[in-house]
Amino acid sequence: MATYKAPLRDIRFLLNNVFNVDQLFASMPDTAEVTDDLIAAIVEEAGKIAEGMLAPINQSGDAEACRFDNGTVTTPEGFKEAYKAFAEGGWSSLTGDVNYGGQGMPKMLSAVIEEMLFAANSSFALYTILNTGATLTLSQHGSDELKQRYLPKMYSGNWSGTMCLTEPHAGTDLGMIKTKADLQADGSYRLSGTKIFITAGEHDLTENIIHLVLAKLPDAPPGPRGISLFLVPKFLVDESGVLTGERNTVACGSIEHKMGIKASSTCVMNFDSAAGYLVGEENQGLSHMFTMMNYERLSMGLQGNGLADSSYQLASAYAKERVQGRAATGTWQPNLSADPIIVHPDVRRMLLTMRANILAGRALSLYAASQLDISRFHTDEVARKKAGQLVALLIPVQKAYCTDRGFEACVLGQQVLGGHGYIAEWGLEQNVRDARIAQIYEGANGVQALDLMGRKTVRSKGELLEILSGEMDEFVASQKDVEAMQSYLAAFENCRGRLEEATATVLARSSDDLNEVGAASYSYMELMGLVLYCFMWQRILAAALADQGSESPDADYADALIKTGEFFLQKLLPRTESLLTEISSGAHSLMTMRAEQF
Repeated sequence: MATYKAPLRDIRFLLNNVFNVDQLFASMPDTAEVTDDLIAAIVEEAGKIAEGMLAPINQSGDAEACRFDNGTVTTPEGFKEAYKAFAEGGWSSLTGDVNYGGQGMPKMLSAVIEEMLFAANSSFALYTILNTGATLTLSQHGSDELKQRYLPKMYSGNWSGTMCLTEPHAGTDLGMIKTKADLQADGSYRLSGTKIFITAGEHDLTENIIHLVLAKLPDAPPGPRGISLFLVPKFLVDESGVLTGERNTVACGSIEHKMGIKASSTCVMNFDSAAGYLVGEENQGLSHMFTMMNYERLSMGLQGNGLADSSYQLASAYAKERVQGRAATGTWQPNLSADPIIVHPDVRRMLLTMRANILAGRALSLYAASQLDISRFHTDEVARKKAGQLVALLIPVQKAYCTDRGFEACVLGQQVLGGHGYIAEWGLEQNVRDARIAQIYEGANGVQALDLMGRKTVRSKGELLEILSGEMDEFVASQKDVEAMQSYLAAFENCRGRLEEATATVLARSSDDLNEVGAASYSYMELMGLVLYCFMWQRILAAALADQGSESPDADYADALIKTGEFFLQKLLPRTESLLTEISSGAHSLMTMRAEQF
């Protein structure tokens, strides 16, 4: 019953009309050859893969799930063939280093592709994004020798990558990890320890799996300052990058039985004096791994948005076909026994909430991706630094807010379908289960909120927010002569004012009581998320207004965008006022109860 159509029209509009990627890419020599025609061709082909190859094995993969037997993991039927086709199509190398077989494409392009993959089949998408993140980290921090030995096969899709951080006793607080690395006479290391919740830690999709593992050297400083990063292959590789045939002493001890993403293997990995190689500098592993984590967190936001879009498509189609009751204003379809439920205001409330947040979430993800591209490709050092600062601010919000709104959208989609949304046949209950994890992994959303409030706002004394405000000011100035935008901009300025007031309040209180930071953090993340979604809607509305009066076939599409944007401003944005009230109330009511009173 579940179907998925790649949102190509929305993607084209955002890339071309809102973000003007042709101008952005032309301004950077390494992306200058990424033209409109090339982008369109790549996105369209990715859409075909999502629709025709991945969506058809999504529900069956969920039903079959991964199987574990004596250290081996078997993925569901169709996954091996799909992964082989994916790799042969060059998709594993899309954003990779051109010096080692990658295509060097920008993140903005891969972001829209990732969203489609997650929408069509989140379990499958996870195998691909883990490899992308691992290759990115290795290309930025690995030695030339390691890059030459491992990257070509990872880009080709013959090998795949993982990230191994969490341990049974250490998740958010990685400074507590116990996995040890001992230096050997030949310059390699021997790693011993256990990692849990390792996505794609073991599977049958590739001939080798390359683990990036956080561990501590014997003389390492305590806490997070003493963490190093190591590359540990499943099968050993010689100096020329060829498999030796010898199995390394790393093995999957079990796989988790999960609420969702059942076709993605989530593994317990045991390292028993496994051969490994240092990536980057000693005791700099956490900072190196943040390269991967920033990209992976962006991907989690894309997962939330993708599943939201898949749910919206199902719910919207259902609402236009399902007949129940009559419209309050009179019969819409007298030839039928009832009207379609799309006539009812509450159904429209749910659909418009989904649609408004999906479009804003996709735009925010692209905005964050554009800053990653500028920080990577731009020739001007000042521009790269500014983009890096924006990335630091945007990523925790994009990850947390997009996944929260994504899960909400999946639940709303269920509600539109009623009882049909609760049974497996229609696919929405799987979306709810698959979306839930995105709020937890790659740093739980509460942790993202604390990072945003504590490190990115209080510790920086609001400096990062000032950089973002400069971006917003520049856009507002560009629209000062557009009459139709003025009411929209007024709403935007009001919510910006609330964010500034909330920021000033927490900054003032935090010096006297550090609990004020944690108490405000989640509400502050949601407030900033709403402000950023509003910023994205300002950009969407400006582009839509430019198309609305034209004779092009996009005029009706632009009109629908304007109506959706107005719904967002009138029905969703007012929550910024209540969030400011929450933040202003302080930490007292949260912290007065004793632990035993809970």
